[in-house]
Amino acid sequence: MPMENTYSVPYLYETLSAKAPGLSRPLAVSVPGSKSITNRALLLATLAQGTSTLRGVLFSDDSRHFLKCVQNLGFETAVDEGARTVTVKGAGGAVPLSEASQHVGSAGTAARFLTAFLGLSQGVYHMDSSEQMRRRPMAPLLDSLAELGCEVSYEGSGAEGRIPRSFPFTLRGHGFRKNSICVNIDESSQFLSALLIVSCLCSQDFTTAIEGAHGMAYIEMTRKMMRQFGVETLKQDERTFLTPAGQHYRALDYQIEPDVSAACYFYAMCPLLRIPVRVDDVHFDSLQGDVRFLRILEQMGCRAAETPRGILLEPSADGIFHGVTADMSACSDQAITLAAIAPFADGPTTITGIGHIRFQESDRIAGMAAELTRMGIRCEERADSITVYPGSPKPSTVETYEDHRMAMGFALTGLRSPGISISNPGCCRKTFEDYFAVLDHAADCLAST
Repeated sequence: MPMENTYSVPYLYETLSAKAPGLSRPLAVSVPGSKSITNRALLLATLAQGTSTLRGVLFSDDSRHFLKCVQNLGFETAVDEGARTVTVKGAGGAVPLSEASQHVGSAGTAARFLTAFLGLSQGVYHMDSSEQMRRRPMAPLLDSLAELGCEVSYEGSGAEGRIPRSFPFTLRGHGFRKNSICVNIDESSQFLSALLIVSCLCSQDFTTAIEGAHGMAYIEMTRKMMRQFGVETLKQDERTFLTPAGQHYRALDYQIEPDVSAACYFYAMCPLLRIPVRVDDVHFDSLQGDVRFLRILEQMGCRAAETPRGILLEPSADGIFHGVTADMSACSDQAITLAAIAPFADGPTTITGIGHIRFQESDRIAGMAAELTRMGIRCEERADSITVYPGSPKPSTVETYEDHRMAMGFALTGLRSPGISISNPGCCRKTFEDYFAVLDHAADCLAST
């Protein structure tokens, strides 16, 4: 990871444009483990009875914060970052320490998942976060926990820049005092995932209803992983889930998939640079919703094929890729990725279904619009969508707003347009700490092909 305040993106298009028509060997890339699966697996392992071994673990700021919180609660762990393994001795749904202080950093999964677990346990837990996480939504989850019987005390709620009912706060948990809840997930599907994962700790059948329909691909990931660890939650209709009582998580030896969100940055290089790309061990049967981004790239003209080593994506025969209208509600982490390559398409690209990304690490719709405009690219920003028109980006330093996806996504633009730099590249430590080193290696491989 570069330590400089900016990262100068290597301009590759001119060098590759002459080679691309004859480039037969794909760019092959390996990416670290999935953040979403790593952090779910860490929580499920703590809830299980017995010792779980997690393999292919992602080590990043988010996952390290989650792991540190698990350790601070008294769970026994063994960590081998070199082998990418973590063992966790679960306590069958109990928390070893009845009082603890937790700092979740900027990790949304740790913030939401651990808050639900601790709020519905027996004990007193003091919760804090980074300034960035203090500005992100928590109220729907905290209101649900209060309705279920948890006492929530807020600190510093009037401080500038903080939103009501957010970090820091103290949870005084008394277990479940009712067996049903309705939660609004318009701002984050993690509120629902958090409640589903801990719902089996209720002594009665537990019903979770939702308002909103954002992020259901992540909910399906949660339900599949719960099933893998031994707990079934039944979808009664589009808005209601039932977790039958009496179920318990079991310890597993669990392999974590490569991070498809990370893989998509390299797959986006296929239409952008007119090269074939394969990311090791990424397949269409992935638990991760971002694999649907490859279907959008197919709509733009690419060709995807399963191979034993991973999905192979090839550019169109003429090297042209098309503007599309894409509902990205199932793969919204890739909205920035699509916006970053959209100026080079043959027509406008409209990205819809992304209103909730205004409440993530940054207001991502506003960020996309601001940085594209800074590059001289015409775009139209709306409440829950953005349209990007074809154009030639001019040299620019991309402001990242402390958001890893702004940094990783807009680095793609610079591969095809000279003079693009990324401010604060270190923000990628959140999920993919050596992203720019991997990008530089890929660039070196392509330049020497």
